Parts: sequence; C-alpha cells; structure tokens
Amino acid sequence: MIKLKRIMLYLLIFLLLLSVGSISFMNIDPAFGGDPTTEQKETYEQLDNYVDGNFINDMPTRVFVNPSDNPSTSDVSVSEVKDRHPAGPIPVSAIDWSKIEGENDSMTWLGHSAFLLSIDDKKLLIDPMLSPVASPVSFVGIERYEYSEEIMLHIIDEMPPIDAVFITHDHYDHLDYQSIVKLNNKVSHFFVPLGCNAHLTRWGIPEEKITELNWWEEAEYRGLTVGLTPARHGSGRDPFNIDTTLWGGWVILGNETRIYASGDSGYGTHFKEIGNKYGPFDLTLIEGAQYDRSWPDIHMIPEQSVQANLDVNGETMMLMHWGAFTLANHGWNEPIERALKEANERDVNIIAPKIGDTVMLDSGLQMTPVPWWDL
Repeated sequence: MIKLKRIMLYLLIFLLLLSVGSISFMNIDPAFGGDPTTEQKETYEQLDNYVDGNFINDMPTRVFVNPSDNPSTSDVSVSEVKDRHPAGPIPVSAIDWSKIEGENDSMTWLGHSAFLLSIDDKKLLIDPMLSPVASPVSFVGIERYEYSEEIMLHIIDEMPPIDAVFITHDHYDHLDYQSIVKLNNKVSHFFVPLGCNAHLTRWGIPEEKITELNWWEEAEYRGLTVGLTPARHGSGRDPFNIDTTLWGGWVILGNETRIYASGDSGYGTHFKEIGNKYGPFDLTLIEGAQYDRSWPDIHMIPEQSVQANLDVNGETMMLMHWGAFTLANHGWNEPIERALKEANERDVNIIAPKIGDTVMLDSGLQMTPVPWWDL
C-alpha cells in the first residue's frame, strides 16, 4: 500500500511538472499568440455573443458528438479511408503575377482557405496560411501536401504590396504566425474578429494597423466595404483559451465585385441572413471539407456547402478548406467530388481552379472544372 501511494505521488508530481512546463512553454513561444486584455474582456461582456468569458454561436452548437449519432456525414470508418493524402505531388500552377498586379478584379487560390484577391486594384489576402505545418511548432503538426515551392512562405517576397489581410479565426490552419510576421512590412492593414488583435500585437503588428470587428459590423477601407459575418464554429490556440476570440466570415464589396468568404462554419440559418443583407455575391468561397461525424455542427459536408451558396445568393461558388492539409477522416479529394456532383444536380455554377491559378472575376466565371485532382 505504501509503495502504491508513493507511485501515485510520483505520478501526480510528474503531471504537475508537465502542466507547469506546458504552460511556461506556451507563454514563452510567441506562436501560441496572446490573450485579450482585461479591458477588452470587460467590453465584450456587453455583447450578446459573449457569455462568461467566452464567445458563443448564435444557435446551439456541439463541438464533439458520438459518431454513431450522426451517420449521414460519412459511412466509412478511419481504417477504411485509403486516400487521406494524395498519391503524389499535386499539380500547382506558377503564379502569374502580371494578372494579379493588373487593374482587373481577380482571385488566386493559395491552398486550403488562403486566397489572394485583387478588388478595385486593392490587393487583399484571406487567411494567408503559407507555412509547411499547421502547428505552433515545426516538428509536430499537420504537414502541408507535397507540391511545388511556388506555394510556400517565400511567395510572400514575390507579392506586390498588400492593402489588407482578413483573418476568419485563430486556428492554426487559418492564422499562421510565420506568415503574419513575414507579411508585417508588406501589409497596410489587418482585419480580424474580436480578440484576435492580441495575437497580432504579440507578433509585432502595430495596433494602429489592426481593425477588430464583431459580427455584422462593417468598415470602409480604401473604397471597399468590408464586414464580419457570423459563422458556426469556434476558436483557440491552446487548451486554456478556447473561444476567447471570435470567429466569422467576411464580405468584401467593391465597385464591380461582391465576394463572400464563409470562414470555417457548420451549416446554419446565418447563411440566409447574410444573403438577405449582402447578397447577391459574384463569388462565394465556401468551406466544405475536413468534416466528420464527430463534429457535424462546426464544419459542413459538401452538399451543405452548395446549399450555403444558394442561401447567400452566390452566383458562382468555390469550395475551400481542402487541397493542402488532411485534418479529417475522408479522402483528400472527396470534398470537391461531392461538391461538383451536388452543384451539377442543383444547377449551381462552381469553379475549381488549381492552386496558384488566377481567375479573372470579370470573365463571367463560366469555367468547366477540370479534375486536376485525379492523380
């Protein structure tokens, strides 16, 4: 009995030291980001979507459920998924910077949920995650698929000056420490959901270059109207700051082009509300991958993504949140295949360019998707 008690004591001490070490490491390593100030939290307490120190979704949302309670998302088990990663390097186009630097509106996909937009000759980045690993440390985390170095951190050096960066939320596959630090001197302004400025200021971004917004708040920026819209998701960069910052999608409205980017989101009534307020959109960038029966409320299956595009009154949609990382238990190219099938059945115009391709937004966007993902 004495020996058992001694073992239990040693185990308790070990766990305590491990916890202290983990907390110390997170406080020291800047990649984990920062925390909203006491003054910010006091301000958030007045908001309807902030309760007891955490932001909340507009509708009841489960972060994790028993997979057996949600059989519709996927009918296969983890062991049955054979192609969670590409069989080889996926094709990537060399970026044609002359198209981007021109005056015509354009969109360039940088993989996953990262996009470079040119709207009214303003250069804009959405969720510029360009690091090889979605993680606070390089030696542990979800690695980017193997493909051309065109789509890596060094392309930031080749980019023209960026007018604004838009962040949807602070998860590692959307808000990347290395990318933001490298972009600092090239970007004029950053737009983030409430609380996310704490990460950026810790990383050296001046406060005057950051605008924080709540859901449905708007800002005018260099002739563009930008607004943060609700999403059904969550936030957090470590176990101690879950949902202490807000998440959302973005509307970007120019003279000729209206764009909506959903951010990560489960399906919900907010899409119709966004469509009623801001639609129609010339192009929607809709999340529809990394879904699983275990988290049906915080990500969409592709069929729901097509419905979300219809809800927001999108004229053309593009599926995002795939093509760079495997974060869920489905085939890496299953999302786009399912989305194309559903879009065809519902007469929805959908585009699926290769990573690195620049799509000109004044060309009517009638592009028949070429299945470049069939490796």
